[in-house]
Amino acid sequence: MAQLHFPPEFLWGSATSSYQIEGAWDENGKGESIWDRFTHTPGKIEDGSTGDVACDHYHRWADDVAMMSRLGLQAYRFSISWPRILPDGRGRVNQAGLDFYSRLVDGLLEANIVPFVTLYHWDLPQALQDEGGWPMRSTGEAFVDYADVVSRALGDRVKNWITHNEPWCIGFLSHQIGEHAPGHQDWQEALRASHHVLLSHGWAVPVIRANSLDAEVGITLNYTYATPASSSPADMAAARWFDGYFNRWFTDPVYGRHYPADMVADFTAAGHLPNGLDFVQSGDMEIIAAPTDFLGVNYYTRAVLRDESPDNGTQTVFTDLEQTEMGWEIYPEGLYRLLCRLYFDYEAPKLYITENGASYSDGPDADGKVRDHRRTEYMRQHFIAAYRAIQAGAPVKGYFVWSLMDNFEWAKGYLQRFGMVWVDFETQQRIPKESMHWVSRVIAENAVSWE
Repeated sequence: MAQLHFPPEFLWGSATSSYQIEGAWDENGKGESIWDRFTHTPGKIEDGSTGDVACDHYHRWADDVAMMSRLGLQAYRFSISWPRILPDGRGRVNQAGLDFYSRLVDGLLEANIVPFVTLYHWDLPQALQDEGGWPMRSTGEAFVDYADVVSRALGDRVKNWITHNEPWCIGFLSHQIGEHAPGHQDWQEALRASHHVLLSHGWAVPVIRANSLDAEVGITLNYTYATPASSSPADMAAARWFDGYFNRWFTDPVYGRHYPADMVADFTAAGHLPNGLDFVQSGDMEIIAAPTDFLGVNYYTRAVLRDESPDNGTQTVFTDLEQTEMGWEIYPEGLYRLLCRLYFDYEAPKLYITENGASYSDGPDADGKVRDHRRTEYMRQHFIAAYRAIQAGAPVKGYFVWSLMDNFEWAKGYLQRFGMVWVDFETQQRIPKESMHWVSRVIAENAVSWE
C-alpha cells in the first residue's frame, strides 16, 4: 500500500474553541458572552441546549492534555474566552481567567504539544454587544486592548497566534443571516462588522509581535469552494458572486488588494451599501494588510451555484456526492484547489489547515468502541488533498483536525458530533474513536496511505 510521506517538519494537531468545550460559563469572575445570552434565549439553538457545561474542559483540562499526549498530538489549537479575561470587554482584568490559560499553556508545553492560540472564536463579551458589538469601530479598539493583555501574559511561551477565527461567520452568518449570535439580519451591520473585525486584526498584529518575541502571527479564514452548476454565463456569474461574498471579501484585503471592486458594485446595486464604504477610514486598508506569517485555512465543503432564471442553460454539475451528517458534500478536491489558489494567487507565505473535519453520530458499540469508519475515510481523502497541494508547491505546514472531541456545535447544539473523541455529556466520559487512533498512526508515521 503506497505511503504518502509529509515533510519532516509537518505539524499535526487538533482544534477546539472556548465556548464549545470549556463550560464554567459564569465561574471565577467570567463575564457573560454573546453566546451565553444567545443560547439562553429560547428558540435560538436547535435542541434547546447551551454551552454552560459543554465538555467541562475548564475543570478537566489536565486530563484532556494528558489524553492529547497519549494520542500523539503534536499541536493544539484552542481559543481564549474574551469575557473570561475581561468580563466587561475592556478595563478590569480577571486574573483567574489568565491563570487558567497560563496553566493550560504550561501543561501543553510539558507534554511537548505546541500551543496555537486563537484570540477570538466568537464569544464576544455581552457588555460590548450592549454598546453595539462588532458593527461599532470601538469594539475593534477593545479587541486590541484584549490582545495586548493576553499576549503580555502568555507571549513568553506561546509563539503561534491567530487573531480571529472565520470573519465571514462573525460578519455575515451572525449579522446578515442571523444563525449565530447575536442573531441579527442586517446587511449594513454585517458589512460594518466584517470591516471592524479585519481592522482589529491589522491593529493587533504589531501588538502581539511586541509582546511575544519571535512569534508567528496570522488569521484564520473559512472557505467554501465555489463551483458553477454549468458553464452558462449566468451560473458562472453566480459562482463569481458567491466566491466574492464568501472568500474574496476577506482574503483580498488581508493581502493588500482592498475590497473586491466587483463585490462593492454588487453590494451597492443591491442597496447593502447605501452610504458606500463610509465605515472605511483613511489608512484602514493598509492596516488590515499588515504582514502576517501564515494564513489559517478552514475548509469543509463546496457550493454548487445555480442561477434559477428560467432562460438559464442546462445544469451539468450536481451535488450528488456523499454528504456528512451536517449535509455538507464531501469534496476533498476543493481543499487541494483552495490551497493552491491561496499560494499561487495570494502568495501566502505559509498555510496551516486550521480546521477540517466531519460530523458523524457514531457512538460506542457493545464493546465500547466507536467505529466511525466514515470519518476516517473523510480524513484520509483530505489528508491526501493536502499532500497533493504540498507536491504542487503550496507551503502547507500543518493540519489541525476539527475537532479534538465532540462539543457544543453552535446553533446545532449537541445534535452534531465532529469530535475524534466521543464525549458522553452526562458523565463527561471521553472515548477516543477509531478515527482518532487512525490519525494517531498517521502522525506517528507522518504519512497517509494512498488507498
